[in-house]
Order: sequence, then C-alpha cells, then structure tokens
Amino acid sequence: MPEKNLYKQALEAAETIKRIIKTKPKLALFLGTGSAQIIQSLHPSISEIDYGEIPHMLKASVQSHHNQLIVGNLYGVTVMIWTGRLHYYEGYTMDQITFPIRITKLLGVDKAIFTNAAGGINPSYNPGDLVLVRDHINLFPANPLRGYNDERWGVRFPDMSNVYQKSWNIQAAKIATKQGITIHQGVYAGLPGPSLETSAEYKYLRTIGADLVGMSTVPEIIVAHQMRMQKTVISIVSNVVDNDGNASTETTLEQVIATVDNSLENVHKLFKNWIPFLDKR
Repeated sequence: MPEKNLYKQALEAAETIKRIIKTKPKLALFLGTGSAQIIQSLHPSISEIDYGEIPHMLKASVQSHHNQLIVGNLYGVTVMIWTGRLHYYEGYTMDQITFPIRITKLLGVDKAIFTNAAGGINPSYNPGDLVLVRDHINLFPANPLRGYNDERWGVRFPDMSNVYQKSWNIQAAKIATKQGITIHQGVYAGLPGPSLETSAEYKYLRTIGADLVGMSTVPEIIVAHQMRMQKTVISIVSNVVDNDGNASTETTLEQVIATVDNSLENVHKLFKNWIPFLDKR
C-alpha cells in the first residue's frame, strides 16, 4: 500500500462503509483471537460487511477471525465491531495491519476497545483472567508510523507516555470487582510471532517489566494514539508460565481459542455496564 495514497484509500473505504451502514457508531471494538462471539450480544445487528466489500481492505487468515465489519446495538450503544485482525506474522505490512484503525477514525469514531489473547508472564495470573492494559512495550521490528508522514493523521512524533485511558480502566476494574470477576492491570509486550516465546524469552520479558505477551495490538494502538483516539485494551490470559518461563503444557492455537471462549461470559458481564459508561465519556 503506497504510503502517500494511504489517506485516499482509507477515505474511499470509509465512504463505502458510510453508504452501507447509514448511521454513525459511537464506539469501535477490534476483536482478537477467539472473541468473535461477542457479536452475539448485538441487538439489533444493523449491518454486516464482508472485508472483501471494503476497498483496499485485506482479510485475516487466522482461525477464529471472521473478516466482517458488523454494526449494531451493544448494551444500548451503537458500535462497530471489526471481527478479523491482520497480524504482522501473516506477512502484512504495518499500513495494512492498521488500516481498519484509520478507517474508523475517518468515520468519526474516536473511542475504541481492543481485545486480544495473551500469554501470562506475571505469576499472579491464571488462564482465563482478564487484564486491562495500562502500558505496552513495543518489540516489533517495524513501527507503523515509519516512512512518509501525512499530517492529516497526526504529528510525526506522538508522545507515548500516556497512551491508555486510565479513567476507563478504573471504571472497568470497579465494575469487575462488583461482579466478582478476576481482573488485573498490566503491561503488554508486543512481539512479531508467529513462534511462541522460549523460556529464556519469557524470563527476559518479565525482567523488562512485561506482565503479558502477544503478537498484535501494539501497532494498532500506536496509530490510534497518533490520531488522538481514546482507547484501551482488554487481554484474556490464554496460558501462563512459571518463574523459570516454563509452561506446564504445550500451548496450541486450539487451546488458546478454548480458553478465550470460556472467559467471554465475564467479558459480556463487564461490557454490559462498561460500554454505556464509555458512551458518556
């Protein structure tokens, strides 16, 4: 995707979506591995758009990513939900990975929640726990802002010292506590993948301050931050390692999806009260 054409291409995509949905969502959700069943809570579902119908939009190739943009009512709030995430390890460029974020901004949606499945490094985490990301460590080999900078997106050098919405996380933690949901706040380390981490790498990540590790989200957050979007991330702990960086069992994609699926009831409970709160911010 030629960088100087990125704004034009995102605008074409946004205009196509706008003609189809004929409404303005108030909040965007970008779903990670195994989270697509969240769309079952939409009442009603207003529009479903296959990624292939969106100009310049590519498709995710990973199991459990559905490659649809769905607009509907979620707990009283009109939302747009991206059900397929593109990953660096699939061979996509940073511009392609973050393209949905740019489209969302051009649609006038400035608030976003990202979900992902992540490996638990913090010894207090258990599989299925929810973690509100309070900061991240970018270990990807490329930055999505590298190259030509179109100032219509934002400044060349965005300050990354205060990326996540603290008030959103505080409110989510209060809601979760009232409902008896185990929830943490932690630091997410983003790696390119697709191979999972070695024991030595897990120990290294813990040493540099990471509580979680995954293969997504960070590029999207960087672009969203440059465009001055309000955003936060909920990670679902898919697997954990001990103090030596060793897992008790081998981690597979099927196991990750199953763990996330079993945790989505708590995500629904959280969203039921949290999303209306975010609508009023």
